[in-house]
Formats: sequence, C-alpha cells, structure tokens
Amino acid sequence: MAELTLGDLGEHAVIERIVAVAPSSRNGDDAAILGQAAPNSRTVVTTDMLIENRHFRTEWSTPEEIGQRAILQNFADIEAMGARPIAAVLAIAAPPSTPISFIEGLARGVEQRVEYYNAELVGGDLTSGDMVVISVTAIGSLGGSAPALELHRAKPGQTVIAAGSIGYSGAGLALLKAMPRSDVPSSLSPLIDAFVAPTLNPGRGMIARATGATAMTDNSDGLVFDLSTIATRSKVSIDLDPNTIAPDALLLEAGELLGIDPWDWILGGGEDHTLLGTTAFDVPSGFRAVGHVVKPGTHPVTLGGEPPRTTSGWVSF
Repeated sequence: MAELTLGDLGEHAVIERIVAVAPSSRNGDDAAILGQAAPNSRTVVTTDMLIENRHFRTEWSTPEEIGQRAILQNFADIEAMGARPIAAVLAIAAPPSTPISFIEGLARGVEQRVEYYNAELVGGDLTSGDMVVISVTAIGSLGGSAPALELHRAKPGQTVIAAGSIGYSGAGLALLKAMPRSDVPSSLSPLIDAFVAPTLNPGRGMIARATGATAMTDNSDGLVFDLSTIATRSKVSIDLDPNTIAPDALLLEAGELLGIDPWDWILGGGEDHTLLGTTAFDVPSGFRAVGHVVKPGTHPVTLGGEPPRTTSGWVSF
C-alpha cells in the first residue's frame, strides 16, 4: 500500500497531524497569544531557514533530526542574546508528493527540541513548493535591565569564552560528503550527530549574561568568521589560545580517515552553534576560556598571536 502524501491529505489534515505531534493550547487560531511578559523584560525574535539539498539532505538526516536542527539553530540565536527561548513558529513548503510520515517526523523533532527548552510550538504555515523549505521564527524573553549580549560590547582585557564543541559539525558534514552514513565508523558518530542534530544546553546564554558577559554569538558560520564579527563590531581584536581549541581525539581520527587537517573544521567549519562570548569576570558555568580580547590590530582574529590559516566560513551567496 502506497504511503499517504501531503497531496493525498490536504493542508488542513496535515496541519492537524502536526498539531497532534506538537500540541499547544496557543496553536490553532489565526495567531498565537503569548503570556504577558514579566515586568522589566524584553521580547527577542529571530528567524532562520533550512532548504533541502542546501542545508540538509534526506539521505543524511532523519525527519526528526531535521526538525531538531531547525529549532536549535534558532534557539541558539536567542541564547546568544542572553535570553530564554519561549516559543517557536514553524512554516513548511513541500511538494505534494512528500510523504506525510516525513512531516510527522519533522514535527516530532521540533517538539522534542522545544520541550527540551520548556518552550512551545505555537503556530505556523504549510504550503506547496518545489522542494522542502523549513522556516522557524523563535521568540525569547530577555529579563531584567542588564544589557543584552550584543556584538559590539567586547572590550580589550576581557576573556573569550565558549560553551560547546568546536569543529564537530564541520567534521560530520565532511564525513557525510565522503561516504554513506551507514559506513561512518561508529566511533565517529558524535561528529555526525553534531551536524544532523546539534545540541546546546538550555540556559547557557542566560547564565553568561547573569555573571557579567558582554558580547556573544553562536558558532554558525565558522569560528574565525563569527568572532571576526564581534571583533569588527566592537573595534577590537581577538586572540585565540590554540591549546584550548586544538583537535581532540575524535577530530584527529576523522582527519586521518579523510586526509583533512581538522584545524580546517575548527577554524572554518561552523554550524556547531557553540556559544562564543566575552566577559570581564570569572568564566561562567558551562563555558571555558579560549582566548582574550586585545586592542585592535591588523587582523580581527589571531591564533596564538598569528593570523589564522583560514578565515573562511559559511556564506549564503
């Protein structure tokens, strides 16, 4: 028996299945009404897209993993402001021939991630398209009067901090490009997981802001690329300590298998969604020191005082 598709069920029946997988009392009307914001708080909003065969491939990722990734990359941007993710809106374009099981799996992945953050999927849209396109808008709450962790607030003398792995996602992508996922050695599965469904412990950005962090971003486009943005906006330079970000055993194993220097993944890989920030105080819980903010120099980012071997990163065009 042929599997049901979006075209078989139609828009409203498919939406009912999504809501059944990711239920919310706020979902189902013309627009979602969120709870009243806490006193002295601000709303933070971000949006991002995933496009089939550009940001994901169905032969690499399960529908659940694609949904998890779609939420995480948006919630990481909320965290990078020092805010707490509270809700998400999901829009999907897909061919009518798309199996309904794909959409249900995608919704399950979305629900798993929003639930992990104690947030909700509160609405969205569904339409026909030539390929699968997933757009998520995330809403967060920034409590208190302390400044957000904005890109322009790094100062010389501050410590550069990171929460999460660096280079894992880039290595996972390289492995998937080189061989079928089933052929990847099981020892390297954490690298695959880092690409298809990255993770970030909830609340890291809020903790950093509460303990005096100043600027922050997430490693989405590449370590040097993203830190260069902080450096340029703040009119400073950043010197990374190579010993704190050097390839670990997993990256070295993957590099030897593929004949690639793992430093390429660390410096330019991106999509780890590791939080990268600066602070003048003690390193916050869950973070580690990876360098220092210095006075502006010839290069926005250096590695042990020297220009990095790569300044490349993800660019959309």
